[in-house]
This record gives sequence, structure tokens and C-alpha cells, in this order.
Amino acid sequence: MASQATEEQLLYANILNKGMLFGLLGLVVTFIIYGAGILEPKIPLEQVQNYWVMPVSDYLEQSGIHAGWAWLGNLRYGDMLTFLPIAFLSLLTIICYLAILPGLVRKKDTAYVVLVIVEVVVLTVAASGILGSGGH
Repeated sequence: MASQATEEQLLYANILNKGMLFGLLGLVVTFIIYGAGILEPKIPLEQVQNYWVMPVSDYLEQSGIHAGWAWLGNLRYGDMLTFLPIAFLSLLTIICYLAILPGLVRKKDTAYVVLVIVEVVVLTVAASGILGSGGH
């Protein structure tokens, strides 16, 4: 017996699909900007391979890039601009959860409302870096 997708599942999937396509387009466009040299990179393209082998702390020190959300201040550089669609794709799950929340509230589906709120809070705190953990 095949089960039917709920209204929330369909909404989540549609937003995720459109967001993924938008993020992919963003990745292609920003990579073209970077690769074509339309915007000057923070790290010259011919030197990138020298940085790949470095521990993160050395990379950050030698490149002058700061950890966390500091990359937002470097969007004038082609290589840093590519982070924008990556960040968007990372936030897409939060966007999807927030989109389905009103429907769950309307249905008085308390368990799922609580789960969605907790999930959004956890993902937001993790993305913010306020706990001092994570790779950024």
C-alpha cells in the first residue's frame, strides 16, 4: 500500500527543490565570476594549491581570512563570493521548516510544532557559531 505525502511534506519538498536549483545557479554564477577573474580573488587562483595543504589555523593566518561569518565582509572578492550560495544552501533546511510551521500550527499538531521549533533553534544556534564549535 502506497502512502500519500502530507501537505507539509510536499511544501517542504517543493521549497527544497526550488532552493536547491537557485543555490546551484548561484554556485555556477559565482564560480564563473571567480574563474573568469571578473572580481579579484582574496587568494590568487595560481596560489590556491599552496593553501590547500595547510592546517586551517595556518591557512587563516597566512590568507588574512578570519573564521566564522567574517567572510561576509569579503564579498568583494571573487573567491569569497562563492560562499554566498553555499551559505544559502546551508540555511535552506531552516527555511523549509519555517515554511511548514504555520500549517502544523493550524492543524494543532503540537508534537510536530515543538519538533520543528526545536530543530530551527538547534540549526540556527549551530550555524551562528555562538557556541564556539564547528568548522567555521
